[in-house]
Amino acid sequence: MTELSIAKKPVVSIDARGPRFSALLTTIVLGFALGTSNIWLAVGQGIVFAIGAFKGPQFTPYAFIFKTLIKPRLKSEFVGEDVRPPQFAQSVGLVFALTAIAGAFIGLNLLFTVAVSFALAAAFLNSTFNFCLGCEIYLLLLRARSKWANIQ
Repeated sequence: MTELSIAKKPVVSIDARGPRFSALLTTIVLGFALGTSNIWLAVGQGIVFAIGAFKGPQFTPYAFIFKTLIKPRLKSEFVGEDVRPPQFAQSVGLVFALTAIAGAFIGLNLLFTVAVSFALAAAFLNSTFNFCLGCEIYLLLLRARSKWANIQ
């Protein structure tokens, strides 16, 4: 009998304050994108979301700003969190950004407005109340997958 060994990737831990700072910058960018109907701000934010979704939120330009300018000035200790929920949240943001960009390019301004508004609302919740909607969705999906596996 052959045994299949799957090597698990080590869980990466990031500073939990970083995604919250990134959400603040995202709120500002998306607020301007919504207020001005500027597709290029949505494209720029989409690029940030893509980096966060594919490489990890610790590699975004916002994370670089946090690490170099903000983190050295913080007096509180490092609070680690698993990178997977924020990375999933970046993927959700990317879907909304791509939807907004597609809506703008095909002339559906309402689609642009709704997609940017949803992403803005999620970023605002994270930056203001430390409630990461994408992270919560990730955890719900993880629980559902676990329950489904136990049923099988």
